[in-house]
Amino acid sequence: MKKEEEINEWHADKYKKHAGFVTKMALPVIDLLAPKSGERILDLGCGEGTPALEIEKCGAKVVAVDLSDDMVQKAREKGLDARVANATDLPFEAEFDAVFSNATLHWVPQSRLAVQNIGKALKKGGRFVAEFGGEGNVQAIREAIETVFARHPEYGKVEIPWYFPNTEVYGALLKEEGFWVEYIERIPKPSPIDDIANWLMLFTNGITAHLTQEQEAQFRHEARELLKESLYTEEEGWVADYVRIRVKAVKV
Repeated sequence: MKKEEEINEWHADKYKKHAGFVTKMALPVIDLLAPKSGERILDLGCGEGTPALEIEKCGAKVVAVDLSDDMVQKAREKGLDARVANATDLPFEAEFDAVFSNATLHWVPQSRLAVQNIGKALKKGGRFVAEFGGEGNVQAIREAIETVFARHPEYGKVEIPWYFPNTEVYGALLKEEGFWVEYIERIPKPSPIDDIANWLMLFTNGITAHLTQEQEAQFRHEARELLKESLYTEEEGWVADYVRIRVKAVKV
């Protein structure tokens, strides 16, 4: 299994250009977090820092962490206390009133270890609020990826890096690791995107890292053609088949 840091390579400018909708999706999660003045909050998977800035508008102090050096640098340029850190090896102990995470934890297949680290970082009574991919997320996209790889044995075996649990599994995991689950919900969130080819470039570069340039271009073209039928219309353009889990839990 690939290490978490090897799953995908992130470029802040490309992410902002082609996946700005992900940042907008964070706003309801911040509402659920309900940050308070004076609180110390960890933003786990901060990206280029926009959600962390929204949290700080409420008077909280955010420590923002991400695996990507490029993302962390962009967050620092916005004045944030941003650091490179791994969800499965957080260097914090009982420091935070809350841990916030948006669109990150589906990239962490070691889910129990991540939850343990989140619990370790929180003070007793601290809250964990997150949204990430849930069961059925990008199902059509995943099937297209697998179909294209099956057509081309020369590509090798496809390794899908994502972790998309259902609410029962994730809720049980949280309880086993010492959390009281206040709220958990599966939310279908069809999301307009500029072009599925750009989505594939951004979010599957870890899957295609071993391919030649020519093979990668062929992969994106064939996947795009497959997905036209299910994810594209003249009226709406491209709409990705997102499904999210949104959760709020308290460390007991």
